[in-house]
Amino acid sequence: MTRDDADDAGSTPDVVGPPASGTTRRAVLGLSAAGIAGLLGGTALGRASAPAPGPWPVGSTAGPPVGEAYPFEGEHQAGITTRVQDHLHFAAFDMSPRAGRDELVELLRDWSYAASRITRGLDVSASGALAGDPLAPPDDTGEAIGLPASGLTVTIGFGPTLFERDGQDRFGVAARRPAGLAPLPSFVGDALKAEWSHGDLCIQACADDPQVAVHAIRNLSRIAFGRASVRWSQMGFGKTSRTTAEAATPRNLFGFKDGTANILATDAPRLREHVWVQPDDEPAWLVGGTYLVARKIEMLLEPWDRTQLREQETVIGRDKSHGAPLSGGGELTAPDFDAVLDGRPAIDVASHVRLAHPDHNGGTSMLRRGYNYVDGSNALGRLDAGLFFLAYVRDLAQFVTVQRNLSTDLLNEYIRHVGSATFAVPPGVGPGGWVGETLFA
Repeated sequence: MTRDDADDAGSTPDVVGPPASGTTRRAVLGLSAAGIAGLLGGTALGRASAPAPGPWPVGSTAGPPVGEAYPFEGEHQAGITTRVQDHLHFAAFDMSPRAGRDELVELLRDWSYAASRITRGLDVSASGALAGDPLAPPDDTGEAIGLPASGLTVTIGFGPTLFERDGQDRFGVAARRPAGLAPLPSFVGDALKAEWSHGDLCIQACADDPQVAVHAIRNLSRIAFGRASVRWSQMGFGKTSRTTAEAATPRNLFGFKDGTANILATDAPRLREHVWVQPDDEPAWLVGGTYLVARKIEMLLEPWDRTQLREQETVIGRDKSHGAPLSGGGELTAPDFDAVLDGRPAIDVASHVRLAHPDHNGGTSMLRRGYNYVDGSNALGRLDAGLFFLAYVRDLAQFVTVQRNLSTDLLNEYIRHVGSATFAVPPGVGPGGWVGETLFA
């Protein structure tokens, strides 16, 4: 008996209705003809086996169990306040010029159905990798056979161009576009590339096993065939933020602790104020959802590695050993921006910590869950590496405020923003629901 045979025998019911008749089979057959490797640049990695055990106990210091699973359903989409997993595969998609409203709705239903299964450690459909017609391509690519759920979360977002592109309302939703959903304005030091920016839709797949995360994007991309295609994608490792108090603060590729003051999943008041769209916000269909900012930030590691330790700490505003602010104390000590050392501010006025701090941005905060990335070497033989920055906010103006304040950041000498995208992230779904149903209601 395969894992899907067991599921269909009644051990774990599906929570999202199956796709429209023929949808997944048509998508898989079409993608087989086109070639999966061409779509995702030859990457082939994957997912789970039997249904996973319950959530990781809060306060555990032993790390997540191998089979940890997070439900796809909930008031909010998973992958936002969920504890930050170790690996990421993020993809932005563009809808096909031939696709209309019906195809978009069908795709979102199909994605939600598949996501509700793979986040439980199952194949994307009941027939999956092994139980279908042996003379037809399988629904699931199968490289995840035997792997557990590994804490996989799938988070889906809608870009500005989904609502309107070149003045065209392709899907009948232009009137429901959030007023603030737009590409970000230009910032000092931007070196953005079109191939790393924007998109009609996005999927953020996070997991503790990179094969599980990539399997999710690979298979959801196959399901999209003929309706949407990958515009760009990014793999990440080594989380650079935390959303749970028991997690140690991770380090970025500059070697510094990152995300010390991040909003935590248990901080309900700050989540309401800074992350979740509230009932008195517009539009109503997005209440319980949020906005996502994705920025690909290239880090100039070779110049940084030749910089004196004291100068590195001045640039960041924290000590490299423990992450304590240069004004003194421990990592979690609040920075004292008035502190003076040897006649000068202990924390430089142009340091990253000072300019990014809520005290210097009208109280603005963001929930961050970015990742390190290394994409090999560039034409100069240097590491093509950096931070794939992800931040969830109640209003995109929050990010704009902070980023503009960072125009004089000492860190700008060592980084370049090369990619940018914004998305509205709908609220979560109930049993049998699908992401985006509030938009199309």
